[in-house]
Amino acid sequence: VNIQDGAVIHCTYQKTKTHIGNNVSIGHNAIVHGCTVHDNVLIGMGAIVMDNCEVGSNTIVAAGAVMLENTKAESGAIYAGIPAKKVKDINQELISGEIDRIANNYLMYAGWFKESE
Repeated sequence: VNIQDGAVIHCTYQKTKTHIGNNVSIGHNAIVHGCTVHDNVLIGMGAIVMDNCEVGSNTIVAAGAVMLENTKAESGAIYAGIPAKKVKDINQELISGEIDRIANNYLMYAGWFKESE
């Protein structure tokens, strides 16, 4: 998981929990609040994912999108807009080219930091 600069991960005490799966990238200034984000997800810069949302695996939440409370984003799709709606299905090329590439790049960047200590 990589949480980029300015992102907020939060929940509501005794009301909602935040669960984040593996191989997830959360872009700059995104807000992830009291929701479940499954594996292999890209949440774009400035996106907002609100309470009780569920983002399925292999999904992209576009930059600036707002997922309103209780939204269920199906696996293998791109969600965009305000409020966020499904705009298209994702093929394997997009999963590898965006979701996996970004997550793997941040693993590499972390390795650079470890080497410089």
